[in-house]
Amino acid sequence: MTSTPLACHPHDHSHCVTEALAAADAVCARSGARLTALRRRVLELVWASHRPLGAYDILGVLSAEDGRRAAPPTVYRALDFLLEHGLIHRLASLNAFIGCNHPGQVHQGHFLICRQCGTAIEVEQPAIGAAIVAAASAVGFVVEGQMVEVVGLCAQCREAA
Repeated sequence: MTSTPLACHPHDHSHCVTEALAAADAVCARSGARLTALRRRVLELVWASHRPLGAYDILGVLSAEDGRRAAPPTVYRALDFLLEHGLIHRLASLNAFIGCNHPGQVHQGHFLICRQCGTAIEVEQPAIGAAIVAAASAVGFVVEGQMVEVVGLCAQCREAA
């Protein structure tokens, strides 16, 4: 029996943020990496909801908080760090970022993205990855990474329609 992902229910995102920051601290401690104040704040912003957030959205929030314009390269470096350490995912179809539900674990990104409300749900279905690897192998292709993005309507948006 599978439970409905938390992203599909209205809830207080502060719990998600707190867990993500604790996981990031642990991942960085294990790897000897530094989770600077800026990197931590960018991760908080990414986890503030379950909707993908673009780099310029993050930049806008940081600039508003700081009272001065944050530099795009600074935000991109923070995002690169978070990606490199498996703390976030980049959704190519949206050119946006979403928090990783399984930080510190090697896994492939498989997402359900609601075209109506923008919620993105990371699903863990090993069969998806296995099917991709099998299809690739059949044509002599070696899979080095996977990012599957499926667009549709979440249950709440479907019910509201």
